[in-house]
Amino acid sequence: MSGRHRHDENSGQGWCCPAGEMNRGAGGVLSRRSFLKGVGVTTLGTLGLKNISWANLAEKGGTSGELVADPRVALKVKPVLVFSTPERAHQTSWRSWGGIQTMREAEEEIARIQGELSALKKMADFPVEFLPVSGVRAASDLSQAKADLDQADAIIVYAAGGWLDIFRKLEETGKDLVFFCRHRSGPVYLWYEIISPRYLRQHTDRQALERVDDSDVVIDSQDELLWRLRSLCGLRNTVGSGIIAVGGPDAWAQPPGVVPKLVEQKWKFDIKTVSYDELGPIIAEARRDSAAVKRAERRASDYLKLPGTRLETGLDFVRNAFLLEEVFVALMKRAGCRAITINACMGTIMPIAETTACLTLSLLNDAGYLAFCESDFVVIPSGVLLANISGKPVFLNDPTYPHEGIITLAHCTAPRKMDGKSLEPARILTHFESDYGAAPKVEMRRGQVVTNIIPDFEAKRWVGLLGKIEEAPFLPICRSQIEVSFTRDSELLAGRMPGFHWMTGYGDYMREVGYALRRVGIAWDTL
Repeated sequence: MSGRHRHDENSGQGWCCPAGEMNRGAGGVLSRRSFLKGVGVTTLGTLGLKNISWANLAEKGGTSGELVADPRVALKVKPVLVFSTPERAHQTSWRSWGGIQTMREAEEEIARIQGELSALKKMADFPVEFLPVSGVRAASDLSQAKADLDQADAIIVYAAGGWLDIFRKLEETGKDLVFFCRHRSGPVYLWYEIISPRYLRQHTDRQALERVDDSDVVIDSQDELLWRLRSLCGLRNTVGSGIIAVGGPDAWAQPPGVVPKLVEQKWKFDIKTVSYDELGPIIAEARRDSAAVKRAERRASDYLKLPGTRLETGLDFVRNAFLLEEVFVALMKRAGCRAITINACMGTIMPIAETTACLTLSLLNDAGYLAFCESDFVVIPSGVLLANISGKPVFLNDPTYPHEGIITLAHCTAPRKMDGKSLEPARILTHFESDYGAAPKVEMRRGQVVTNIIPDFEAKRWVGLLGKIEEAPFLPICRSQIEVSFTRDSELLAGRMPGFHWMTGYGDYMREVGYALRRVGIAWDTL
């Protein structure tokens, strides 16, 4: 590779990503990219690293072992069977619809539900814990299940019978509710008949409830139940997430501070800033730690021996990327979180780490962390959500202009374990715009279906696009790049694309994302 190039207004080349201090070209003239970006940094909280040494950080971070992230937290689900046991009365309607009318039938139904949930847990590709099934005939019966209801994240209401007062009491818990009704999968339920007019529409012609709608009703299907729980697990692991923002939280082309504050309010993110003034000495000390350096050298050597891995940049850049990974893991462990993002990643980090962060972020994502470049909190919540729903790493990228059913998506960092299990082939090159450091060109799988999330700047409408990878070209743009085909009209997509950055992940999770977004007040526009 040739020497490092400087991209600025005078060279006629614009930045693909924020360049931090490097945004000023010769003579202090702002680059075109910097002018358009107009971004400031806000500090919502700090990690508090003053007087913290690398030795202390590494010791408490336990970085000498495997650098693997903690798994997602399990979704706790409370199943509640709502039923009635009416008494026969002469010459009057004494029972409602439904195949569960006695205590014996209710006990048989509880056993049936427990069996189905046991099978569902084995099928789940996400962590889930089912609490014991409670049978409820009146709202007052819920007091016996209070301990379970308090610890639950979600409640499955098996609506065999009962009445609205029970549903309202369950609503008061503030938990997410999913209603399950039987048609053919067992004894038919009363609410299979009346859940829409009586409950969802409250005897009107429109959806009348604030927190429950038609998307929360499942008839018979365990698969339909499963994907809703997968969505809620992802949401459970996303809301309230802790994340480190190296260089502070930011937002592409937005006014200073606005988007990070919005993310803190809407997603309850706990954003902790680590300044470069704090980070620099820690990295410098780590580079003097012979044990840490040897670990980085060993791990880099092992990594480059992996099948499908090709080195096309300097070996020292790769070694430094592994050392930087160890520093970032120690920071996350100190903060008690599994997410990190880097501001000014096209400039400031390079002289400090003597590499780029691109490969480091790729390694972190493959190890189960959530690691993003650019500190762009317009798009970061979508990556945290999609990764927590799918259990797979995600690819933050720059989109191009859609045409003829194709769009190119690219960035200089991408995970290799895009399916959550196996490594895709990768060439380890320089970061494109600086021609410096180590950045993976991940050869993503042709024919792979991908979910694409396109967040807006105001966190009001996200666009969802299902696509398929047609090619992984090698254009003179950011290193990891894919050509994605889609079935929607290209002009329609171009006209509806909000924001800038996209988030892409292997698999079809369109339903799960939309189901989760409804709960945080963001519209899901699937074209």
